[in-house]
Amino acid sequence: MRRFAKWLSILLVAAAILAGGGFWYIFMSPYGYHPAEPAIIDERIAEQDVFVYGTLRHDGLRWIIMGTPVATREATLKGYRKQDLDIHPQPDGEVHGEVLTVGPAALRALDRYERLGVRYTRESVKLEDGTTAWVYKRLPE
Repeated sequence: MRRFAKWLSILLVAAAILAGGGFWYIFMSPYGYHPAEPAIIDERIAEQDVFVYGTLRHDGLRWIIMGTPVATREATLKGYRKQDLDIHPQPDGEVHGEVLTVGPAALRALDRYERLGVRYTRESVKLEDGTTAWVYKRLPE
């Protein structure tokens, strides 16, 4: 029984190290992401709004990606419907999500997480309350 517990502990530690290393490689290292063209981020704009409707609604994940907690506010994007990991135009549709207000460094981190230019594109949209925000939309496969 002690031998089993020892090997299980070793296996769990190894899995955690591999998972952490994989996460670092994909989302933080200079090696795991090469966009087709670099995103344009205006460093003169101190804060920009980003509308999120999927995994980025989770506080813990955003904190890991951006390195800091970010306050959010509820928001609705009219004229779209959510389908799996994407949104599509639909005249009577609406997507419920949250708005993050981020600086240039956090926007770069979000672009990397969404694999901007590889899996997603970042577009400007007008939200139900009249504010303008960035939103990530899947690129065709």
